[in-house]
Amino acid sequence: MRDLFDFADELGPTKIIHVYEPSAGLKGILVVDNVARGPSIGGLRMAPDVSCEECVRLARAMTLKNAAADLPHGGGKSVIFGDPKMPKREKEAKIRAMASALRNVDEYIFGPDMGTDEVCMAWVRDEIGRSVGLPCEVGGIPLDEIGATAWGVLHSTEVALEYLDFELEGARVAVQGFGAVGKHAARFLTDRGAVLVGAADSCGAVSDPKGIDVAALIELKGAGKSVVDYPRGTKLDREAIIDVDCDIWIPAARPDVIDEGNVNRLKTKLVVQGANIPITAGAEKILSERGILSVPDFIANAGGVICAANEYRGASRSETFGSIEEKIRQNTRAVLEAVREDGKLPREAAFDLAVSRLKKCMGYRRWSLFSSAPGFL
Repeated sequence: MRDLFDFADELGPTKIIHVYEPSAGLKGILVVDNVARGPSIGGLRMAPDVSCEECVRLARAMTLKNAAADLPHGGGKSVIFGDPKMPKREKEAKIRAMASALRNVDEYIFGPDMGTDEVCMAWVRDEIGRSVGLPCEVGGIPLDEIGATAWGVLHSTEVALEYLDFELEGARVAVQGFGAVGKHAARFLTDRGAVLVGAADSCGAVSDPKGIDVAALIELKGAGKSVVDYPRGTKLDREAIIDVDCDIWIPAARPDVIDEGNVNRLKTKLVVQGANIPITAGAEKILSERGILSVPDFIANAGGVICAANEYRGASRSETFGSIEEKIRQNTRAVLEAVREDGKLPREAAFDLAVSRLKKCMGYRRWSLFSSAPGFL
């Protein structure tokens, strides 16, 4: 386990708070990474195996994502230890307790993430009045319901294909994590002519080179079933989605699903990162060496937080979709131009883009006066 100070640098984090509420059985963590651009927006994640290290890394990803998207928000993240499929009453108690404990941390705005949704954000709003990704009944734009993150993944994919030698029409797609992001990404891409040939969830995977009926698969998931209940195709272990031969591979689940140990199993031409930090830095370097283009997470999957920021300022749904399309296409193209012209790795180019915007804002903050002082840490 790395010391958390190994993750600290000139950008942050500015605050790490551990939350424990015995009466609700709550154990959680909040990381506020950087607020130079404004109050941080970041999702509340629930899973039994989350960690402080993961939360720190995800908060930094949000800082970079918000800066790259040119949003007036910093980066943060919160996690609750627990099974997101626990009884609703128990889940509500934990989330309300988490929100109440963080009531006065006004530099953090809750949003939905893996294991939470717009209903959870309604509970947070009821407690402290500070959340996004709300149900439409209370004035929100339910980003998971409408597929805001996946809408950005679609447009990032379309721009990335301008730098490759094949078209979206007829392209074979595999999705790792057929949940809120993955199912909508599959829907949007197949609506444009792509063919879904593989999909995975926590229970397993299914593949069919002839194509999978996306609508039928979404209906199965809506009924509480798994992709392995799909009546056709080949049933696989969930990790075997890595081996499915495709043109576009979309990770849309947990962090670090691709690392140096399994990256060479990928049989694809393009990776568009729908999840946060799904590929290790070493694996991304290997992908580049193999000639596989990989669009970084905080460029490709920023649609959700763009939606959240728009909701926070009262924008309409149609305005929000237009904003996602414009920002994602612009940033994907900027990153890939830097890759082509300067020979940078995609993540390096994306990082430079985000940090240049972030540091301009940091220069206006009073703490910047002391950043060059001798001995400043």
